[in-house]
Amino acid sequence: MGIWRWILSIVAILLTLLMTIITPVAWIGVLIVLFGIYQISQKRKGKMTFSKPGWFVAIGIIFSFVISLILVEPTESNTKEVAKQEDKIASEQVNKEKEEAKKLSEDKAKKEAAEKAKKEEAEKAKKEAEKLAAEQKAKEEKAKQEAIKKKEQAATNLGLVAATVSRVVDGDTIELSDGSKVRLVGVNTPESTTKTEEFGKEASDYTASKLEGKNVWLQKDVSDSDRYGRLLRFVWLDIPTDDMNESEIRSKMFNADLVLNGYAEPSTYTPDVKYSEYFVKYAREARENSTGLWAFGENGTTKGDLDPKEVASNNTPAPKAETKSAPTNSPEPKGSCNIKGNQSGIYHVPGGTYYDRTNAEVMFCSIEEAEAAGYRASKR
Repeated sequence: MGIWRWILSIVAILLTLLMTIITPVAWIGVLIVLFGIYQISQKRKGKMTFSKPGWFVAIGIIFSFVISLILVEPTESNTKEVAKQEDKIASEQVNKEKEEAKKLSEDKAKKEAAEKAKKEEAEKAKKEAEKLAAEQKAKEEKAKQEAIKKKEQAATNLGLVAATVSRVVDGDTIELSDGSKVRLVGVNTPESTTKTEEFGKEASDYTASKLEGKNVWLQKDVSDSDRYGRLLRFVWLDIPTDDMNESEIRSKMFNADLVLNGYAEPSTYTPDVKYSEYFVKYAREARENSTGLWAFGENGTTKGDLDPKEVASNNTPAPKAETKSAPTNSPEPKGSCNIKGNQSGIYHVPGGTYYDRTNAEVMFCSIEEAEAAGYRASKR
């Protein structure tokens, strides 16, 4: 019987200890069981305090069992509730992550859409700009072609021929790209090739700087070429609207440019006299300002229409040109051939300002005879 009591006591203790796994409150039942076992052992020793100490063991086991039953369900419910809450939190977290992912996706889509729209807008603007540029270019090209056509038509109307200057021979002679040489009509620059005259190199260098390698327009007066086979031409740097407009002659004709800047003197040979009056006018302007070759004296440095051919045969210096013009229709002398013709194709009648100072190249008996030979009357 003693062994069985110890076995039952151990079983009771183990049962109550198992109850403590379910709920800590079951420790009360363990203590009650232990107290009951202690009282039983005391009773056996004769120290009885309670008449039935076994009830404490029974009460402790029952208490532990009952309290475990009571508390185990709520614990499971709490666990379920906790699990439910955790599931809910996890679900909310998942939903939140999904929302955030969705928002990020939407933001990314919006950003990509905005960038795409911006790119498409830029492409559209670029294409529009390219289209406008192409239209503008086409318009400019059309205007350019029309201007060229108009210019060519104006050149045709004025008898101008396009040419390219390959090199400059001297101040008044150039060579074209086709090998032909051109002598500028109506002007004469100081010599710088076979012989050298004062200011000749400067005139040649000036012509080279203005014409060499350039495209120009050539205009014929009456004569086509001289005895050396050189073409006789006026050289235009640009096509004039009106070839007799003085402003355009001054700004666009190179022959006039040479005279205006003192690199040439006017040198008129009939019948090419279209611009001779302009050239003489420009030479006088240059001489009055001592421009270029006129800085060396009132007769310049080479032959021309103004002074060199009108110097007296003796050593007396020629007087300055008078400002008052003599009548151009001087009375024709009768019974004598005393009308003087000079190298410039100008005839002088007795009584004229330069008659006595002119060295005659040919004599005429009448004005009609001089004009029939291609000479023109002196203006002084």
